[in-house]
Amino acid sequence: MARIVILGGSGYAGTHLITEAASRGHDVTSLSRSLPAEQQENVTYVAGSLLDAEVRAEVLKNADVVISAIAPRGDMAGQTRAALAELAHDAAAAGVRIGIIGGAGSLQVSPGGPRVVDGPDFPDAFKPEALEMTAVLDDLRASDESLDWFFISPAGGFGSFAPGEKLGTFRVGGDVLLVDDEGNSFISGADFATAIIDEVEKPQHSRARFTVAY
Repeated sequence: MARIVILGGSGYAGTHLITEAASRGHDVTSLSRSLPAEQQENVTYVAGSLLDAEVRAEVLKNADVVISAIAPRGDMAGQTRAALAELAHDAAAAGVRIGIIGGAGSLQVSPGGPRVVDGPDFPDAFKPEALEMTAVLDDLRASDESLDWFFISPAGGFGSFAPGEKLGTFRVGGDVLLVDDEGNSFISGADFATAIIDEVEKPQHSRARFTVAY
């Protein structure tokens, strides 16, 4: 059993993570700025902000792994990178592993090819978010070796707009967007969470980024 803290636990990815981790018997804490109206059993819910240094310290004190499901949108736009850098610095000192959920924008379209975010069809409205999370990944890669981290990018079609179902099977890749034979890239919220908790239980990507898709 691991002590897992999920930052942004009230969101789409965070909620799925909580469900998967709790179902496997882990000690799960959800941190979000406001407490969700619906709360799951056997999960500790805490109100707080990643931007608060005291909150970050308390989170790391009670965790084996901290997973961020926070996106740089809304009032977190432009602030997420710095906050995650502070978390990473403190996590290295505390000996706590961190996992960061990023978007698909930083993935390559093909090996050595352009990034998804640089493609002509990538929506302009989402570019700032994608570029900020790309910078987070760059920061992790440049971090001191004492920090144990993983960064996971979902498939291109991931989100509450297309929740999908839990199939229990998916492919795992590295820095290149995974697509099926028809060029589609998709992963359900439940299977995305499964891949992350699998990584927590049996680490395969230390100081590395990976992606999952059907």
